[in-house]
Amino acid sequence: MGLRCQASRGVRQSRRAVAAALLVAALASACGSPSDGSGGGPGAPGGPAPGGPQGQPQGASAALNAYVEKVREQRAARVLAARKWGLDRPPLEAPAPPAVKPVITTRKGFETGGEGLPPVFTTVPTKEKVVFLTIDDGAEKDPELLRMMSELRIPYSAFLSDYLVKEDYGYFKKMQDAGVSLHNHTLNHRYMPGLSYTAQKREICGMQDTIQKRYGKRPTLFRPPYGNYNENTLRAAKECGVKAVPLWASEAFPDRMEWREWDRDLHPGDIVLTHFRGKEDWKGSMPDMIRRVMSTITAKGYAVARLEDYV
Repeated sequence: MGLRCQASRGVRQSRRAVAAALLVAALASACGSPSDGSGGGPGAPGGPAPGGPQGQPQGASAALNAYVEKVREQRAARVLAARKWGLDRPPLEAPAPPAVKPVITTRKGFETGGEGLPPVFTTVPTKEKVVFLTIDDGAEKDPELLRMMSELRIPYSAFLSDYLVKEDYGYFKKMQDAGVSLHNHTLNHRYMPGLSYTAQKREICGMQDTIQKRYGKRPTLFRPPYGNYNENTLRAAKECGVKAVPLWASEAFPDRMEWREWDRDLHPGDIVLTHFRGKEDWKGSMPDMIRRVMSTITAKGYAVARLEDYV
């Protein structure tokens, strides 16, 4: 695991170094004359060689400038979106995902005794200041949430229960089309340890079948309702094709955050839970909840990354 993590960090550092060099070159090209006041035009004394900055081919210079302009436009759009949706500041941009996904093991104290079962965890092992936003069940189907998350470019993952999703499969198809991954939260949101192995398998595999039928892809992630499970739950999940069982380290509401850890804080790789809920159940709407959780995440210097890039 150590060698893999070192290799992953090395690849990311190399990528960042290359990206930084490209940005510096492009920005230097776009910034006008050099400080010696010689004019700095192609062929001028002290100026760049013909063709591009530092003698680069003209096509490479144009590509770099286009890349820089695209980044500027994306950042400007995010600032405007943050103002539109009432955020104090725009969300931070997540770093590039790891070239090799980290090895995830079951969190200490969450074991069941069974071997070879999907790992149960609340935090993804990473040193990056990223967290992962996950939304459960599917009760509220607020179109404002779809617009808000798309315009702010905030990644998130949905864990769905069919008894709620079936009211409007199309809503979650729009979500999927926007790049959101849809995962398993059982058919009927039952308390899993109270069910037999056969009944648990029916709940999990049935939801796997539903998501594959409706959305074309069989999930590999499963979250048991209420975060409750036993060994039979994990055995059934494995039989249904589940690879991992992410729980959560904190939970977001429109008016507060709740914390699992004693320090009541975020940590690199933490999974944040919230729910598809509205004013009938909460002191606010789903956009209100996003404003609350993003205010906390951004103020603490974290970015939201895509869970599926790490798990």
